Amino acid sequence: MIGKLTGTVDFVGEDHALIDVAGVGYLVHCPSSTLSRLVAGAQISLMIETRLTDETIRLYGFFTAEEREWFRLLQTVQNVGARVALNVLSTLSPRDLERAIALGDKGMIGRAQGVGPKLATRIVTELKDKAPSMMLRGHPGEAAIALRGPEADAVAALVKLGYSQGVAAESIARAVRDLGEGSALDALIREALRSMGR
Repeated sequence: MIGKLTGTVDFVGEDHALIDVAGVGYLVHCPSSTLSRLVAGAQISLMIETRLTDETIRLYGFFTAEEREWFRLLQTVQNVGARVALNVLSTLSPRDLERAIALGDKGMIGRAQGVGPKLATRIVTELKDKAPSMMLRGHPGEAAIALRGPEADAVAALVKLGYSQGVAAESIARAVRDLGEGSALDALIREALRSMGR
């Protein structure tokens, strides 16, 4: 199983890149957010998700482990395969995706190619409870995914007050949307509690 590739970009196509690793060319399918950062001849390192079927072995590449985790999580939703997951990650950054799920914003997810209203609703519904725990979990050697600094601290504070992770993450996402990025911890907690009290 391939988990990471480091090599030289040989070619960048519409939905894939050819990465030369010690003379072996690997065809790697990537979201457009990753492809737009690749330049032929450049040295790169990509996090890889390997998929084996009866007919093929496919490699999917991402610049960050966070994107790869979202790629995996999206495919746990019924009727979301690798192509749709790549389309969602091509349209939304992991941070935008987190917010859309936390806020139940089906319209934002529906902007991705191949995602109609029903599928957008299914993504929001099925990932609403899974996404907050993924956002808070850390991987060895990495910071907690997605929620960092005051946002992560605010969610942790609400969880200590007895709110579920899902409710806490949703209310903090709303507070960030209303107050703006970079808001202080106490302001985020006050706004989240105020909005939940309505």
